[in-house]
Amino acid sequence: MKFEFGDNKAQQMTEPTATRPFAAFEWMLSLRYLRARRREGFISVIAGFSFLGIMLGVATLIIVMAVMNGFRKELLDKILGLNGHILVQPLDRPLTDYDDVAARIAKIPGVILAAPFVEGQALASSPSALTGASASGVLVRGMRAADLARLGTIAKNIKEGTLEGFDGAQGVAIGQRLGDQLSLRAGQNITLVSPRGVVTPMGVTPRVKSYKIAAEFKIGMSEYDSGFVFMPLKEAQIYFNHDKDVSAIEVYVQNPDDVDRYAAQIKQVAGRPVFTVDWRRKNSAFFTALQVERNVMFLILTLIVLVAALNIVSGLIMLVKDKSPDIAIMRTMGATQGSIMRIFVITGAAIGVVGTLIGFVAGTVVCLNIESIREFLAWLLHVDVFNSEIYFLSKLPAEMSVGETASVVVLALTLSLLATLYPAWRAARLDPVEALRYE
Repeated sequence: MKFEFGDNKAQQMTEPTATRPFAAFEWMLSLRYLRARRREGFISVIAGFSFLGIMLGVATLIIVMAVMNGFRKELLDKILGLNGHILVQPLDRPLTDYDDVAARIAKIPGVILAAPFVEGQALASSPSALTGASASGVLVRGMRAADLARLGTIAKNIKEGTLEGFDGAQGVAIGQRLGDQLSLRAGQNITLVSPRGVVTPMGVTPRVKSYKIAAEFKIGMSEYDSGFVFMPLKEAQIYFNHDKDVSAIEVYVQNPDDVDRYAAQIKQVAGRPVFTVDWRRKNSAFFTALQVERNVMFLILTLIVLVAALNIVSGLIMLVKDKSPDIAIMRTMGATQGSIMRIFVITGAAIGVVGTLIGFVAGTVVCLNIESIREFLAWLLHVDVFNSEIYFLSKLPAEMSVGETASVVVLALTLSLLATLYPAWRAARLDPVEALRYE
């Protein structure tokens, strides 16, 4: 009986006992495997490329998503800041009662501004032939001085001149880029040519008239800074042959995403049949293209992180094959399959975690200083890295989103962790007898 008891006790002592998960020796071995020796240099190179791939992938994803968000926000702010959220147009007869209609719309809770306007196309040029400036097609918009002063996109971005007395001075406000193209500044005259001029027995003759430049504005969007001219409403009615009526009424609201509710209320209080068009319908193709481009860029750049994760798989598989004798010895010394698996999971995950964190820090730093980096690259390479005439904006925007940044970090960590599971499972399933047979 004693012998059997002793034999059972000896048998129990030889069986491996489970260790505490993520024990100190597991971390020690994992970190030791990350430090390459001379004969393991190739494995170290693969691990290094995996680390660089994840770091660059995370940083690139964060930067690209921030720039795409910045583009959308800047374009949305500038487009809606100038054109309004809801366009109210007449249906059955000209909008001659625009003052009363605009006043009723302005009383709707949540409506910031209801601005009647007259709009038409014209050719702008310098009246002086000595400047050698070329003409430029512009969109002339006639507005009341009070409405233009409340339009922050214009009123807060006046660079030269003033909007005071805009209604009575018969002056116009032009974009600074248009002034540069025509070599004109505030206080000088600009000539506007409209094809829809005076009706004569010989036909319609163009209307040519010079106006004093009362102010120059700079919105920061090249298309607007070079293509818009603001004129007093009464003068625009005369210039474009609008007999006491306006083209439409622009409505600016507090919540642009709730335009359907505002449009329904506008139709109720207008007091006449009107047709409304909101900003989503007017710019749907543009913003849909931006959203599609953003999603495609995210999917494409995610492949960088995926390739880096696959490098972790190949590096760990080679490390497991190289460390097969070590694994067998640890198994005979009492290490469980779970311990072996955790050792290699920690080894692979460490590459992904460190690469993700450094990539997050690098991406955040670039996003916070992206305009300074652009200016430095333009100075260093003597190239306009961000041409405002092509990209519409005068500076490179970047708007980081907490949710998107967190999703990029979680995605990289998840892919890095999943990449370690198969090599770690192979290591845990290694047979010690087969591994030590030819040693």
